[in-house]
Amino acid sequence: MNLMMLLEMAVSGFGERVAVRSGTEQLTYQQLFDAAGAAAAELEASRCENAALLDVNSLAVPIGLFASAWAGRPFVPLNYRLADAEIEALAARIAPSFLVAAPERADALAELPGTTVVARETFLRRVLGAPGREPSWPMDADAIAILLFTSGTTGAPKAAVIRHKHLVSYIFGSVEFGAAGEDEAALVSVPPYHIAGMAAITSSIYAGRRIVQLPGFSAEAWIETARRERITHAFVVPTMLGRIVDALAAQSDTGLPHLRALSYGGGKMPLPVIERAMELWPSTDFTNAYGLTETSSTIAVLGPEDHRAAAASDDPAIRRRLTSVGRPLPSVEVEIRGPAGGRLGPDRHGEVCVRGEQVSGEYLGTKSTLDREGWFPTRDGGFVDADGYLFLDGRIDDVIVRGGENMSPGEIEDVLLEHEAVADCAVVGIPDEQWGEAVAAAIVLGPGRYATVEDLQQWVRDRLRSSRTPQRIEFRDELPYNETGKLLRRRVKAELSGEIP
Repeated sequence: MNLMMLLEMAVSGFGERVAVRSGTEQLTYQQLFDAAGAAAAELEASRCENAALLDVNSLAVPIGLFASAWAGRPFVPLNYRLADAEIEALAARIAPSFLVAAPERADALAELPGTTVVARETFLRRVLGAPGREPSWPMDADAIAILLFTSGTTGAPKAAVIRHKHLVSYIFGSVEFGAAGEDEAALVSVPPYHIAGMAAITSSIYAGRRIVQLPGFSAEAWIETARRERITHAFVVPTMLGRIVDALAAQSDTGLPHLRALSYGGGKMPLPVIERAMELWPSTDFTNAYGLTETSSTIAVLGPEDHRAAAASDDPAIRRRLTSVGRPLPSVEVEIRGPAGGRLGPDRHGEVCVRGEQVSGEYLGTKSTLDREGWFPTRDGGFVDADGYLFLDGRIDDVIVRGGENMSPGEIEDVLLEHEAVADCAVVGIPDEQWGEAVAAAIVLGPGRYATVEDLQQWVRDRLRSSRTPQRIEFRDELPYNETGKLLRRRVKAELSGEIP
């Protein structure tokens, strides 16, 4: 089992079809296969142990990914937003390595110890158009396919280990081979160092769908590319979708006529954003995909029919499913566990745990975090309702403890987002002498909307226990998110606690 199997099957099925397009350049499946073979030869000759990439979305991404699999080296896409000093620290951990870097970074990093640095354009000139080589690659399913460094917000970044068996199992379990028509195109705008970026490439290759790369995200560029390239499928994080919806609202033409399916994930989707998107594109199929780096991407989905049923329902229990992440994939098991490790029943809040062939739960240089039965504790809090829909509360570490009572920030956020004036919000715990922690909220109001602190406090008080009513509410123009759509909750907490002015 090796990622190259996916590309080899695609070449045998539709080798002359366009596989990837980046700007004005494009590669067929056969050309991608040949380039991966040539690049694998470079990796082998360099005697590297890891194949790294420091670049935006470009042809070097799919070539590097499959070349690494061909050569039997882990592929390590690095966060191009990091400073040179941070890159140097990560490079030291994966040396000896072969690093393909964006031209503007290659010179500054040329002298990295134990690292062969090659500028992207130089790399592509060497491998594009190279003659094909006999297919021969390792087939060890337990070999490392990809290393993805975490954001490291609470310490040094950890390298999540994704083995070939994990990612291939995910693809085989969720994608039908060759299912895409020749007219289908997937817009990839998430960065390559995000698990969604890796999953987008591998799933599109296996399906036979043309990949269109967007080097850097802006709502305007995304919309223009989607229209020009007749994009049929796309994945975005919630902050991206919010900006796309806002940008389209300012245009006379809000249509994306070719967009058949839009998936989103990577963070909590504000209810008003998905509702507006569904109104703008009623014929588009929306899917909420929940997953983690350690699970090789998606483990649960809220599919198109669930979206439409929830949006059309007057039943609060069904309508609230729009705030869920759906049901687990057939190949994955999910259960909610309490503090003592026992399984909890429907509607009881605890830690989300997951088990399946695609689940890694492993970090480089440390023991596996899977328990004896193969369960991975995600550190995400949540609950499963009686119909099997999974709802997330946020990270377990973010639970608010007020007077010995555990409170879910997500539960309070969901209630606040039901208010017609609230476009986005973040709920955190702040220090309180009497209760240990008090509930606080940062609120973003929608365009032209108005609400007072007292209005929102009463709104929560009427729907939840009074102890869950935010003691402090502050209004913001926007909330802080990282580039992959994760709310920087610790920053909000520091601001509302007075630690950051």
